[in-house]
Amino acid sequence: MEMKNKTISVVGLGAGDLDQLPYGIYRTLKAAKQLYLRTKEHPVVAELIAEGIAIESFDDVYEQHDTFSDVYTDIVERLFSRVNEAGSLVYAVPGHPLVAERTVQLLLAEGPNRGVEIEIGGGQSFIDPLFARLHIDPIEGFSLLDGTALAAHQISPGLHTIIAQVYDAFVASDVKLTLMEVLPDDYEVTVATAVGVAGQEIIETVPLYELDRLDHFGNLSLVYVPPTKDEKVSYRQFSYLKEIVAILRSPDGCPWDREQTHQSIRKNLIEETYEVLETIDDDDPDAMCEELGDLLMQIMLHSQMAAEDGYFSVDDVVATLNEKLVRRHPHVFGEKSANDSEEALANWQEIKAQEKAAKGIDVTVQSQLAGVPRDLPALMYAYKLQKKAAQVGFDWDDIADVYKKVEEEYHELQEAPEEERAGELGDLLFAVVNLARFLGLDPEEALALTNNKFKKRFSYIEGKLQEAGRTFEQTDLQEMDKWWEEAKHETR
Repeated sequence: MEMKNKTISVVGLGAGDLDQLPYGIYRTLKAAKQLYLRTKEHPVVAELIAEGIAIESFDDVYEQHDTFSDVYTDIVERLFSRVNEAGSLVYAVPGHPLVAERTVQLLLAEGPNRGVEIEIGGGQSFIDPLFARLHIDPIEGFSLLDGTALAAHQISPGLHTIIAQVYDAFVASDVKLTLMEVLPDDYEVTVATAVGVAGQEIIETVPLYELDRLDHFGNLSLVYVPPTKDEKVSYRQFSYLKEIVAILRSPDGCPWDREQTHQSIRKNLIEETYEVLETIDDDDPDAMCEELGDLLMQIMLHSQMAAEDGYFSVDDVVATLNEKLVRRHPHVFGEKSANDSEEALANWQEIKAQEKAAKGIDVTVQSQLAGVPRDLPALMYAYKLQKKAAQVGFDWDDIADVYKKVEEEYHELQEAPEEERAGELGDLLFAVVNLARFLGLDPEEALALTNNKFKKRFSYIEGKLQEAGRTFEQTDLQEMDKWWEEAKHETR
């Protein structure tokens, strides 16, 4: 005896009333022995019931779960269970089966594994009447997004944007907050409910901040966001930054930018880095924001130059970084675990070693000091070298020995002839860096704190001179020392 195939026929109820329903779908609904609806909240349903068509909906499933994902999974499981019993059934969804219908995608993905054939019928989606009602030409470019899973990176301000699945004020609130990451709070958006349904259609345009205050959200609601070329919006787009830098380097761009090379702006990268560090030390978020932008500009320029030479683009830079971050954090993105920062660092070091081996670098013959950038400031360079050496046991056992070494180098500097003082001073500084490391301090940061402290106290002396209407030539060291002691109490 030949087994009949199990089949779920999926059809769309369209975006309007029964008059807008294609005749073929109407016949399918009338003839269905087993007809299931994702929801009865649709203009067509009451008319179908009035014609004596028996239906069963899954509206009760929404009350049993906290997330839409769980709701859709449950609905699909119930459909598979029923088709196993009945052999075939019809499943009807609002709009078109392949437009904003997660349950249909789940059916298509899982059907072959369950031995169930999924047949897709037609249906008019909400997109057609919306375009007609709002006079939108889709060839200008549009995106269709899910309001229940909206992310800021999905939003392209230059496109017509339709956000579906905005069922209620809670979803609308999430949509509003996400859009506010990209658009001004007062940007006008349109909420359309039951678009194209006579007697039920509501279309309202409001400022973005009022989006979730409307009272007509439901299963047939969506949000339309018109495209914009407003500079305030464009300035927040990474794509626009890429475009600006490319223009600056183009034949019609800036003469200075066109002339630059990797080598000519090399020092700028260092300078901008230190300017960022200064804002961190000053605890100045506004200045940090600006200086990080200047630092990013250097990365963009180097990437643009490389792209012009056919080596890599800033997209390759981002891709390389993303790949590295995922690869080096298997305890976050993979199956490894790390219970604390030490285990996380061990994972990182292990993966770095694997990466070197993959590149043909034999770490067993490579210097232990390899990998320390030679252009680091000398103080930081010494600190990094000592940490590398300490990893293989080349280190002091006791901090008391480090203090003795500092004393020893200090006396050697005092006794050194003039031609050897630079070398001896370097030895003393190197020993002090070692002491900082043993104390768990970063010597670069420690010296930066002292530099800032000196600057504030010296500025105090300058302020006292200005108050007295005098110059440095009109004072003496004794008076400046007095003010210095005052400053120690005033600028702690």
